[in-house]
Amino acid sequence: MRNIETRNFEADADALNAMLSKAKIEQRSDDALAVSVRLAALAIHARNKEMSATEIIELLDKESVRFENQAQELH
Repeated sequence: MRNIETRNFEADADALNAMLSKAKIEQRSDDALAVSVRLAALAIHARNKEMSATEIIELLDKESVRFENQAQELH
């Protein structure tokens, strides 16, 4: 036997939209920070390894594929 309880509640549409909007802004901010930190780490790596321009381009190509794959996993 199932114990299912259904609750109905009223919510203010404006308040819900404001919360969703704030959550989206926070997520975008977090995403931008993550990208910034990753790019900084790649720059440090390239500098420490004294990579050539060609090697840096290859590194960035690999990183772009990683970001693309990550985006596809989320959808």
